[in-house]
Amino acid sequence: MVYYIRDPIHGFIEIDEWEKKIINQLAFQRLRRIKQLSLSNMVYPATNHTRFEHSLGVMHVATQMFDNIVTRERDFLMREFGYDEASLKRERTIVRLASLLHDVGHSPFSHAGEELMPIKTIKQDGKPEYYQHEDYSIAIIKNMFKECIDNDFKHNKLRITVDEICDLLDKKPSSSKKVFWRNLISGQLDADRADYLLRDSYYAGVNYGKYDLQRILRTLTVIKAPETEDLLIGIDCRGWHAAEGLIIARYQMFTQVYFQHTRRAYDHHITEAMKTLLKKEYGKGNFPKPDTKKNIQEYLNWDDWKVEGLIKMGEAGNHGEIILNRTHFRRVYETSEVPSIEELDEFESVYSTFRDEIGFTDCAEKSWYKTGDEDIPIVDENKTVKPLSLYSNLIKNFAPVRQMRIYAPYETKDNIKKEIDDFRRKKRHG
Repeated sequence: MVYYIRDPIHGFIEIDEWEKKIINQLAFQRLRRIKQLSLSNMVYPATNHTRFEHSLGVMHVATQMFDNIVTRERDFLMREFGYDEASLKRERTIVRLASLLHDVGHSPFSHAGEELMPIKTIKQDGKPEYYQHEDYSIAIIKNMFKECIDNDFKHNKLRITVDEICDLLDKKPSSSKKVFWRNLISGQLDADRADYLLRDSYYAGVNYGKYDLQRILRTLTVIKAPETEDLLIGIDCRGWHAAEGLIIARYQMFTQVYFQHTRRAYDHHITEAMKTLLKKEYGKGNFPKPDTKKNIQEYLNWDDWKVEGLIKMGEAGNHGEIILNRTHFRRVYETSEVPSIEELDEFESVYSTFRDEIGFTDCAEKSWYKTGDEDIPIVDENKTVKPLSLYSNLIKNFAPVRQMRIYAPYETKDNIKKEIDDFRRKKRHG
């Protein structure tokens, strides 16, 4: 039986009986209680959308990407992988399930909780490597979805395993050439950002995140890297402007929405509030490690509803009170988006002078487009492959955003801002 879910971004999203069963699992339903954009609704009131509908959207877009690639490159894929119609159908199902489940490991308030992940290991240079939400997603899928995937003999006629699904979500090297389908879920042209740009801009009420998804879908193709012979997902040269548009949309959404100064203040406050709650619960300000089924179940008990309830009860300390009363820290100083050496020197001078009076500092270290191995490959009618950065002057000249800000407590913001302004004037005039 086929079911249809209405979606404001993509229209109808189609699911089958097995996918419905997977969606109805408690670990997936939890995503209804995790906002996509943390506390962005304190700035953009309609951004109450969740990881639940985003995950459905990613599955929908990834499927469209897969289908369009197969339509264009069916003969090539059959030669390269030995696919037949049955194995293509199986691969399509794996892509759908991996994209559907890719975000089940998100913490409360999405990326705002990422800073509270525990240490995974200590690297050779002595620096800690922290768990990421992808690690939690893989652990949750393997522990909480095995029964309704591996052991569901009624619906799983293709004998798909959770290990195969997780292989598309894992960042580890794999000997299987088929991991090039990972690019549909995590890459420069992936279904994840294809959905969240359109979805986030829709709910924020802005136009920055819009781009030509249909053109991208129609021009996706499989490309062999000229030097390594690795298989990549790229764009037919007729669609490079659409790929350029997606990168520009991502840049504008970051500068205008994701890194909006008040929104970032609330990221800080909700992270600190959750840290207080976790210390009360576990004696340290981190979520449980995803290394045992018991810990995974404990982690799944944390969602926005639980955190917000504890904040309302006054359990989240000063930062919880700040969120309740909307007395967030205010921006009192910032550099330009791409600061000069002089600006960076001034920032350091201001920070060192006022460090005991400020609330916190924030820094955007975001590279919008990585050239080299991660450059989107574009193939022309002669099968010549060139990176997008050679087609697009805009992309080639994108500079990373490294804007830096200083925030001060609500009660002292005016005085501190005046002191900083006076200090800067004196420095400039000797």
